[in-house]
Order: sequence, then C-alpha cells, then structure tokens
Amino acid sequence: MKPRELANEICQTLQRNGYQALLVGGCVRDLLLGREPADYDVATDATPDQVVGLFPDSIAVGAQFGEPDRRFAEDKLRMMRAVRFAARFGFAIEAETFRAIHRHAKEIHQVSPERVREELTKMLIEGATRRAFELLEESGLLEEVLPEIAAMKGVAQPPQFHPEGDVWIHTRMMLEQLPKDASPTLAWGVLLHDVGKPPTFQSAAETGDRIRFNHHVDVGMRVAEAICRRLRFSNEDTEQIVALVANHMKFSAVEGMKKATLKRFVRMPKFDEHMALHRLDCVSSHGNLDSYEFVQQFLTETPPEQVRPKRLLGGDDLLEMGYPPGPQFAQIMREVEDYQLEGLIRTTEEAREHVLRRFARTEKVGRSR
Repeated sequence: MKPRELANEICQTLQRNGYQALLVGGCVRDLLLGREPADYDVATDATPDQVVGLFPDSIAVGAQFGEPDRRFAEDKLRMMRAVRFAARFGFAIEAETFRAIHRHAKEIHQVSPERVREELTKMLIEGATRRAFELLEESGLLEEVLPEIAAMKGVAQPPQFHPEGDVWIHTRMMLEQLPKDASPTLAWGVLLHDVGKPPTFQSAAETGDRIRFNHHVDVGMRVAEAICRRLRFSNEDTEQIVALVANHMKFSAVEGMKKATLKRFVRMPKFDEHMALHRLDCVSSHGNLDSYEFVQQFLTETPPEQVRPKRLLGGDDLLEMGYPPGPQFAQIMREVEDYQLEGLIRTTEEAREHVLRRFARTEKVGRSR
C-alpha cells in the first residue's frame, strides 16, 4: 500500500470510530506544492491507548511524550515553547505539563541566552503577546528569564495618568495592542519602556503629593541595555531598543518644543517605531492622543527638506573664514543648524554673516592647495 493510501485509511478508521483525524505538517505543504511527501503525519484527538486499540500492530511512539518531566529534562527550552504554542494557538497547557514547567522553571538558565531571546521575540511578534507573557508569569518562567519585567507586578501608578492600574497591567495592555509581525525592536521597546519604574517607585506618602518615578527613564535605559546584553542582542538592535526607552516620555513636550528641537526629534532613526510605541502607551493608559496627533500633523505638513535641510556651512568653509579646527567647530555647526531649522537663516551667505557676528576668530588659518 502506498504511503498516501495508508495515511487516508488511518484517517478514515479514526473518523469511523468517532475521532478527529487530519493530515498535518510537511506533507500538507508538499501536497500544496505538488510534491510527493516523504512521509505523512496524522493528528488526532484519540489518546495513545485508543490509537493502540484501533491499530494493535502499531508502535506507540507518541506515548513517550504524556511524561513532561523527562521531555523538559531533554531540552529545557521546551518549557518556553509550550507557553508560546499555547498562546499562539489558544490552547490550554495540560495540567501535569504546566506543573512540570513550574517544577523545572529555574532550569531555563541552562539554555543559551540566544535561544531564550529567540523564543521571547517570537512570543512578542506572533500576535498573542499578552497571553504569552501572562503564561510566562503564571508558570514561573518570567521571574527566571526577565525578573525585571516580573518586578512590575503590583507596582502602583498615579491614577490620574494611569487609570488602568499597575505597571504590569499597563504593560500587558500595550502588549495586547501590538500588531502581529511588529518589528522585534518595537516589540521589545514596548515590553521594556517602563522597566525603570519598579526600582524608582515612590509612594504618595514619600513624595508628599502623588506616586512618582523620578529618573525612571534614565534607570530604564540602563536596565534595558543590561537585558539586551544579557540576551546577546546585536549592537544595532540594542541601540534602537534603548532609544525607544530613552525617548518615550519626550512626546509629552512636543507641543512646546522649538522647531529645531522638534525637527531633530522626528528625524531619529526608525521614528515610526517611536510613534507606534507612544500611541500604544496612550491608548493603554489615559487615552489622550493630542501629542501623537500633533506630531503626525507636523510630519504631514513639513516637507522633508525642511526636516533634514542641506547643510549651509561645512568644515572647509569655517577654515576659509579663519576658524581653527577644534571644539568650537561643533559649537558653530550646531548653532548654524539651529538657526537654519528655525527658519532664521536660509542661505550660505546668511550663515557666514551669522558666524562672523557670533564667533570670534582666534587666528587666520590658510588652506594648502
């Protein structure tokens, strides 16, 4: 009997006896691509004992798996994969399997940081992020792989800004809003944006007015970078994740920023991720999107050449004007760009006049030809 015929017969036998039976895995892919599968896998809701009863000559390979302690001992990462698959497919983890994850959670440290990072990233971008992290917390794994996130639970926030509740609730609400297939750096930025709050928490009794998290952004940047280093992120991804943490509070000041400051703000690398994080932060707390909409309007109305204008003066120009190389160069260039971004100077000649007016020349520097 050919493999396909045998697989069909097995499915039919299971179905005749009241069980579900479906072809799954690589054979389905191969059939859709017009290829002949090397083998066939059948998924069923029949238990191993029920399958053996229907097919007495079969070898009960699947039965060796109903033993979770042994399976987790073989590969500790299976604990995290169980959580990820349960969240992604909306399954409940079988009770004894879940208890086994609890028993073995501390052993996850035996897995390489890179493999742990990959599983966490998949949880963050597969579309069931909130449930995945709730299962991580309930299973005891979150405390082991990301204790800084587990520390958010029960950390109260000022209700006038965060009516939704504590830092853990707020973070889970943001994770729930993350779109499937979000960029990994945005997803990690969302997860870590308030990681500095637990260590900086001060109660209303301590501050004399309300709950505060003084310097939580600075602390959060350091904690986020430490997490990224621990999980072996690339330097590029680490830089972007830390930047998301560093800048998430700046949106509250955008309407009062000078034009130059605002233009520099919106031309940060991957600014769309900063915008997305800020929007999630708002809709998962106070719901006020005024700052978000202000920046959106600014980006819509401001031509790119005004956000990133061509430089009016360069180093060679300053040398020709008699300014020696040194720290003053950077100061001059910064001020010229400020005035240019503010619309106060528009031409190279205006820039030259401004520099000569504002900065003294200490010596004449000639150019070699």
